[in-house]
Amino acid sequence: MSLPSAPFEGHDSGPDAPGGIVDRARWREAVTARIPSLRAFAWSLSRNGADADDLVQETLTKAWTYRDRFEPGTNLRAWLFTILRNSWYSSVAKRSRDVADEDGHHAARLTAEGSQEWTVELSALKVALDDLPAEHREAIVMVGAAGLSYEEAAEIAGCALGTIKSRVNRARNRLAEAMDMPRGAV
Repeated sequence: MSLPSAPFEGHDSGPDAPGGIVDRARWREAVTARIPSLRAFAWSLSRNGADADDLVQETLTKAWTYRDRFEPGTNLRAWLFTILRNSWYSSVAKRSRDVADEDGHHAARLTAEGSQEWTVELSALKVALDDLPAEHREAIVMVGAAGLSYEEAAEIAGCALGTIKSRVNRARNRLAEAMDMPRGAV
């Protein structure tokens, strides 16, 4: 049986009108009768036959899945076109976030070094810093970590320039020893 195709505007009418769609066979007939217009609309959006076919298939799958949400008496064609249009815009939004990487160049650059070794070394450094005398720890942190000059560190600590240099040197040597590094490596 050939089903009449109603225009996009207005309500469907005739034997396949939404109010008459009760059983699965009638629903299937009414929906499949609109496939050519769905495909034309899908092609106008995608400009590609394969993409249009995929979009129509997705639309039909969603329509079948959610057929209980269709309100009898409303325009079936408009409902199907809305599903198709929303599916299209969802796929466009998804594709805009995707990066084409057929040869794997982007994926190859997305690597992360293992952090376990750094975590262990950082923990060891924290323990070694905690074991330093307070004035040595203060000196090494100001010069080594905060990047202050010896002069600035001496002024902040309220001691002579030579004293701060000596404290930093002693702190470096003790840290190197505690971290099993050669002298001067810290």
